[in-house]
Amino acid sequence: MPAPAKKRPTVRDVAAAAGVSRGTVSRVINGGHWVSDEARAAVEAAIKATGYSLNQHARSLATGRSNSIAFLLTEPQHLLFEDPTFSTLLRSCAEVLGGREMPMLLMVAGTEKERKRITEYISSGHVDGVIVVSSHRNNPVIADLVAKGIPTVACGAPLGHEDQVGYVAVDEVGSARRIVDYLRSKYQRVAMITGPLDTPGGLFRLDGYRLAMGSDYDDSLVAHGDYSRASGAQAMRDLMQGRPDIDAVFAASDLMAVGAMAALHAAGKSVPGDVAVAGFDDHSIASTSNPPLTTMKQPFERIASEVVRVLLGVIEGDEHAAVILPANLVERESA
Repeated sequence: MPAPAKKRPTVRDVAAAAGVSRGTVSRVINGGHWVSDEARAAVEAAIKATGYSLNQHARSLATGRSNSIAFLLTEPQHLLFEDPTFSTLLRSCAEVLGGREMPMLLMVAGTEKERKRITEYISSGHVDGVIVVSSHRNNPVIADLVAKGIPTVACGAPLGHEDQVGYVAVDEVGSARRIVDYLRSKYQRVAMITGPLDTPGGLFRLDGYRLAMGSDYDDSLVAHGDYSRASGAQAMRDLMQGRPDIDAVFAASDLMAVGAMAALHAAGKSVPGDVAVAGFDDHSIASTSNPPLTTMKQPFERIASEVVRVLLGVIEGDEHAAVILPANLVERESA
């Protein structure tokens, strides 16, 4: 005779294995609060030991939630693959949500048509909340989500909406100031290549540079880019033409820094012999560039973890919050 089918583990079985109440198990499964680290670890271990798996369809019917999160990039689609910041955040957020058994939907709203289509989809209840990535000042996507009451958290300060949605950001001003202070301790005339000034990274990293330069700040030492490698190269050419006396440059992204180094090499200048270069982010390109790039390391994994934590709290009814994280200076051969 065939062996009887093995009974599917239940919440009761998990609670018994963990030595906690069924309510505690439910709170852990649903990502709720008021669970100690000890109890959470015991429940997670019991889930693995018993082989328990959540019936997501039944849960959605009971809670009225989809149990999924949207990762919404408000940039043209090609930047998801060209700018490593976006792909790094995508991977990190997916890993964090995967650990909670929550699917993540990738959405891109780089045009007005895409924005309308996506906000309609989101407001129909297909996701429980939204992680917004790359927020430009007064981002219309955020305005739409706020107006529809969709739980939303931004990666980076959502300029113009700071009082309406939560966000997780690196200390842009302090981090930029630290790397410029480092350059000024070794070099005499430090220039900067900014990002777009309608983004927090562009605006606040320039503020940090300005603070570090103090009375030595000069507009002629500042060139503007859009975070891309090509814009970094062009900004570096502009600086070499307008301020040929500079001996160091801080670029507000690693891609722009690598572009700046390429422009310097093309002009017959050595890095750091003639001009030192530093970046921001510490993507893999920083350690493999020639020479390896001095930069500020963003804690992308922690940013993702905090974004998910804050968003799940908002979904549960918490007030939105701002979390500011430090970046670390990584010294390499370029400066």
